[in-house]
Amino acid sequence: MARLTAGQRKSVPKSKMGVPSKATKKGGAVSGSYPMPDKSHARVAKSYAARYASPAQRAKIDAKANKILGKGKTSKRGR
Repeated sequence: MARLTAGQRKSVPKSKMGVPSKATKKGGAVSGSYPMPDKSHARVAKSYAARYASPAQRAKIDAKANKILGKGKTSKRGR
């Protein structure tokens, strides 16, 4: 996974965060917002959410990550 620099992290739009309510007022990602600008970050977000997020947050993060990863109702593959 490519690391996000501070500048890249601040430029991640709310639509690409697992918990957009934790974004800064200017829209940047902060600790615990689970930025998912690509598939690699989506996989990592699911992993971290399983360990650190509340059940409600985990459901939102998993749903968004699955959408990015192409999993879920529209996926042709199982699970």
